[in-house]
Amino acid sequence: MRRFTLRTGIRWKITLAIAAVGALVAVALSLVVHSAARVSMLESAREAQLANVNVIARFVEAGRKPALGAKVNDPELPAALREKAKSGRRGTYIQESRKGVPVVWAAVPLGNGQVLSLHSEFKESANMVRDLDRALVVGSISVVVAGAALGVLIGGQISRRLRKAAAAAQRVAHGDPDVRVRDAVGGVVRDETDDLARAVDAMADALQQRLEAERRVTADIAHELRTPVTGLLTAAELLPPGRPTELVRDRAQAMRVLVEDVLEVARLDSASERAELQDVALGEFVSRRVTALMPEASVRVVADEIVSTDPRRLERILGNLLANAARYGQAPVQVDIEGRVVRVRDHGPGFPEALLREGPSRFRTGSTDRAGVGHGLGLTIAEGQARVLGARLTFRNVAAPGGADREGAAAGAVAVLWLPEHAPTATGSFPIIKVQS
Repeated sequence: MRRFTLRTGIRWKITLAIAAVGALVAVALSLVVHSAARVSMLESAREAQLANVNVIARFVEAGRKPALGAKVNDPELPAALREKAKSGRRGTYIQESRKGVPVVWAAVPLGNGQVLSLHSEFKESANMVRDLDRALVVGSISVVVAGAALGVLIGGQISRRLRKAAAAAQRVAHGDPDVRVRDAVGGVVRDETDDLARAVDAMADALQQRLEAERRVTADIAHELRTPVTGLLTAAELLPPGRPTELVRDRAQAMRVLVEDVLEVARLDSASERAELQDVALGEFVSRRVTALMPEASVRVVADEIVSTDPRRLERILGNLLANAARYGQAPVQVDIEGRVVRVRDHGPGFPEALLREGPSRFRTGSTDRAGVGHGLGLTIAEGQARVLGARLTFRNVAAPGGADREGAAAGAVAVLWLPEHAPTATGSFPIIKVQS
């Protein structure tokens, strides 16, 4: 079962984190401020109401009528406050009204055992709390917006540096040894991005040194083998005719071809090869070379075009593709040319999945159904020579009829060579050739 993955940028992750933290802090502070302000206002209201009822009580004890709406033995007086006043103590009580406005009660005992009480709504206090709440909401939103803007700014800077590092790393992966991730990142502030860039540069340098050492060792071994292999071939020519002699000559010749292929791979890996470009008619050139290399292969020129390329390297690519089709595929082998695109197709079991996924690899011949012998250098050399020409070499399989339900089913392998500056169609897109099944 395929796992669902959600891709998002680090800029938005940082923005979301800062905005979330800002929102939490703003809400917490708003609750604290709201609670403290409300308690403070209610305490002030209690004190003011109690002071008022004390003044009124002195007037009542002097024989005057209660003022400011105060009442003696008010039946609406809360029971808890009534009991407290009858016990000889003064007190206050907060009662919430339906409108959300607090009603503050104050009661004091009179000398004759009666209770004097006063209550009123503190609308001003409620309005002040509401105004404070609105100010807190606006302030909280401002904090979240400012935090999000700060997150976009900080995250955008980090994201840009990481994208530059990724682009530089891609160039290194594509074989540009002069690129340094640290230089591409730039900036005067040192952070973890610089540490990552330096680590990638160190890794790239170490890998480049190891690859260069391996290339030198491979080239030296192949070079040292060339002389004894040549001597072995010469000595084999002196052997008397017979089946053993033919076997020795075949094996010596195969070893010589292997040594030459290894030397060619080493030269291609060194990135020192340069193409000698000439203008050639691609359709005519490929037709003549295919006829000479594999007469039984069919050639179809859909659209011919003059291309600037290296004929020797192009012939090497064609030869390796045809040899691979002859060795691991099945007849018929078909070559199509359309503009700057050349396709070579066989009707064998198809390319191995590892080759389709990772590309050609030296000394790996793939699965046993397509390659049981060989050293995996033919397609590696073809891809290297295409790279020297500035071309692109791709590989795919043709699905077998009814093979959609059978994993790995194929009715042939197709190698496609895309020469540079291809524009064979009116729209400039890649041409499409319907491969015959």
